[in-house]
Amino acid sequence: MTKKEIPAYIEHLSKDKKLLPIITELGPLEPKKRKNVCLRLCASIMSQQLSTRVAEVLFKRFLELYDGEEPMPQEIADMPFDKLRAIGLSNAKVNYVQNVARFIIEHQLDDRKINKMSNEELIETLTQIKGVGRWTVEMLLMFSLGREDVFAVDDLGIQQAMIKLYKINPENKKDMKEKMLRQSQKWAPYRSYACMYLWRHKDATQ
Repeated sequence: MTKKEIPAYIEHLSKDKKLLPIITELGPLEPKKRKNVCLRLCASIMSQQLSTRVAEVLFKRFLELYDGEEPMPQEIADMPFDKLRAIGLSNAKVNYVQNVARFIIEHQLDDRKINKMSNEELIETLTQIKGVGRWTVEMLLMFSLGREDVFAVDDLGIQQAMIKLYKINPENKKDMKEKMLRQSQKWAPYRSYACMYLWRHKDATQ
């Protein structure tokens, strides 16, 4: 890879001597921007507190309710409660998923409108939905909307990776998060990529 071919985020993040070996080992990342934001948010809720493998199986079962097609918000809102329970969703998650669909419909939040909103506007808007917290929206911003500068300070994987890599004392949670946020400022405006490298590094070294 020549100097001209090096992506801007790699050039910037490589200034961090702790991240540099991870970036060198893992190489460039290819985040994807995805359509049907309502469905992506529902998928994020379904996957909460589940392993990646179990979450994938659950989402596949969900799509099978719609003959393998990606449902639109109205179709999710109209799906009978019992059918969603039958694929393995808890009562709470069924409610949360349908809360998302109804909120998106009620506020006419199509992909075009969502893509025009800033990160904080989206967090403020979508966390009004019962069952949707800041972390869930941050994952949506990173993995579905392709936002490059999101830092998930409350993510357990990011915390564990940074505690180990930057020798941060985890005993005082408030102090730990302040140190993480200070470190993350050095990665702006590419904090999403830094998070992705930290997740992959953690997974590779477990």
